[in-house]
Amino acid sequence: MRESLMSLFEKIKTSWIQIFFYLRLAPNASGFLPSGKWNASRLLAERAKENPSGTALLFEDDRFSWSDFESETNRWANFFESCGVKKGDALALLMDNRPEYLFALLGLNRLGAVAALINTNIVGQGLVHAIEISNASGCIVGVEHEEKLHGVVAELQGIPRSMIFVHGQGAEASTFERAETRLSSHKTARSVSQELPKGDDPMCFIYTSGTTGLPKAAIIKNSRWLAAASMFGLGLLNLKPADISYVSLPLYHSNGMFAGLGASLTTGAALALRRKFSASNFWNDVRKFDATAFIYIGELLRYLLNQPPTAEDQAHKIRVITGNGLRPDIWETFVSRFNIQEIREFYGATEGNAPTVNLENRAGMIGRLRAGQSIVRCDLETGEIIRGEDGFVEKVEQGQTGLFVGQISKTAPFDGYADEAATDKKVLKDLMKTGDRFFNSGDLVTLHENAWLSFADRVGDTFRWKGENVSTNEVAETLNGARGVLEANVYGVMVPGADGRAGMASLNHDETFSLSDFTKFVIDNLPGYQRPYFLRLQQEMRITGTFKHQKVDYRKEGYDPKIISDPLYILDQDQDQYRPVDEALFDSIKSGEYQIR
Repeated sequence: MRESLMSLFEKIKTSWIQIFFYLRLAPNASGFLPSGKWNASRLLAERAKENPSGTALLFEDDRFSWSDFESETNRWANFFESCGVKKGDALALLMDNRPEYLFALLGLNRLGAVAALINTNIVGQGLVHAIEISNASGCIVGVEHEEKLHGVVAELQGIPRSMIFVHGQGAEASTFERAETRLSSHKTARSVSQELPKGDDPMCFIYTSGTTGLPKAAIIKNSRWLAAASMFGLGLLNLKPADISYVSLPLYHSNGMFAGLGASLTTGAALALRRKFSASNFWNDVRKFDATAFIYIGELLRYLLNQPPTAEDQAHKIRVITGNGLRPDIWETFVSRFNIQEIREFYGATEGNAPTVNLENRAGMIGRLRAGQSIVRCDLETGEIIRGEDGFVEKVEQGQTGLFVGQISKTAPFDGYADEAATDKKVLKDLMKTGDRFFNSGDLVTLHENAWLSFADRVGDTFRWKGENVSTNEVAETLNGARGVLEANVYGVMVPGADGRAGMASLNHDETFSLSDFTKFVIDNLPGYQRPYFLRLQQEMRITGTFKHQKVDYRKEGYDPKIISDPLYILDQDQDQYRPVDEALFDSIKSGEYQIR
C-alpha cells in the first residue's frame, strides 16, 4: 500500500513539473510551426528594441550590448548582400567561438541565407565533404583554420576564391581577402525593409559528429531552432535577462547553438563565450563573467572533476546547468564537490524528433518516455530491429534495453539531412502498423520504472563476447572507479578464431595508477565476459570536438604494437594478470597459436 501511494505521489509530482515546463514554452509556441514568422535574427531585433543597453555578449574582455549585437549583425548582413548572397544561399563558417561567429550567422539569417556550421576538427577529405554537401557558395574562415582550408581549396568545386574571406588577428598576410577590410565599409543599419521569415525555411546545417563515418549535414529550420531554443532557455534553464550563461562548447554544435545562443535570444539572458573549452580555466571564467548557468556535453564534467580540488570549487553563482552525456558514475560526486543545485540532463539528437528531459535531478536518467516515443526490441550488437510473426515490432519491458525511436508526425517532424539518401536511412517504416514512420536514433536506451530512461550505448558500440552482450558504457563506468583511472574508453576488437569481439579499454590515468591493483579491481568487479582482455595506457584520450570518446579509430588500430606506441597489455587468464603485448605475442595471437578463452 505504501509503495503504491509513493508511486502515485511521484506520478502527480512529475505531472505538475511537466505542466509548468510546457507552460513556460507556451509564449513561443506559434513560432514552432512551419507557418511561424520568427527566426533568430528577428528575435535579436526584438531584444535590441526592448533592452538596447543591456548586456548581450561577453567575450574575453569585450562586452556587447543588445544594440551592439544588432548593429554588427546588420553590418555582416550588408557585407554578405554586397557579395551577392541572397535567400536560400549557403555559406560555410569555419571559425572558433567568437562574437563575429554569431554576427555572421545572424547576418546570413537576416537575409534568409543558410550557415553551414563546419566542425573545426575535421581536415582533408572530411572538410571537403562537409563543405560540398551543404552546397556552400562561400566561406568565412578564422585565421586559426586558414591553413587547413588552403590544403583543400583547389578541391572545392562550388566556391570561387573571391568568396572566401579570412577573419582574425594575423590575417593581414593571408592570401584570402580579409573580412575586416570589407566589413569596415558597410553600415550598421539596414536600408531595406525586412521580409518576415518563415518557420519552414532552413536556418543552418549542423553536422553529426562523424564518429561512425563522414559527418552528415542536418537541416535546422527556423521553427526547429526556435522550438529547441525555447526548450532550453524558457524550459530547462528558465533564464531571465539578469542571467549570464557561460558557453565553452563549440558554436558549430547543437548544444552551443540551441542551449547557448538560442537560450540567450529567447530569454534576453547574456551569453558569455570562450574560444575553446579549458578545464583549468573553466571556473575562473565562470567567476570572471558572474555566470549563473552553463552547458555541458559528453565528458566535459569529468574533465572538471579531474582537475585538482581547490578552496574555490564552490565559489561561483551557478544555479543550473544543462547538457547531455553526464554519466551516473560521476553525477553525485560532481554535485557534491561543486555545489550545483540543478542539473537538467536531456537526451536528443541534433536532427532527431524525440527529445527527453530530466526535470527532477534523478542521477543517471535522461528523462521519461513521452508520447510518440518507443523503445523497441532489436539485436543489441547491430541495432537491427526484431519483427514478430505479424511483421511488426515489440516494445521492451521494464528493465530491458532496446532501440530508441520517435514517431514522425506534423508535431514531431524529421527534417533530415542535406543528403537525401542519408535521410532515408534514418527512417524506419511500418513498425507498429502499416504506414507509420519512425526516426531511428541509433541509440540503445534502457526502460526503468515509471517510464524513466537511461542511456545504454550507441548502436555499433555494444559488442558480443562469450554469448553475452557487452555494453561499453557500463564497463567504462565500472573501470572509472578503479584507483588512478581518470577516464576509460571501452570497445570491442576482433580476435582471430574467436566468436564475437573481445573487450579492450584505453585508459587515461594519473600517477596513482597501478597495473596490479587495476587487475585485481577488474577481476573483483567484472564477470569474465565483461573484462577488458586488452589494455592501452594513455596520457590523453582521443575525443571528438564535442567531448565524445572516439571509438572507430581505436577499434581499427586494435592491439597492434607495430602501429601503436602506447603501452599495450593482454589479460593472462592463467595468471590473472596483465602482461605486455609485444610483436611476437601479437603475431602469436593473429596466427591463432595464442588463444583467448
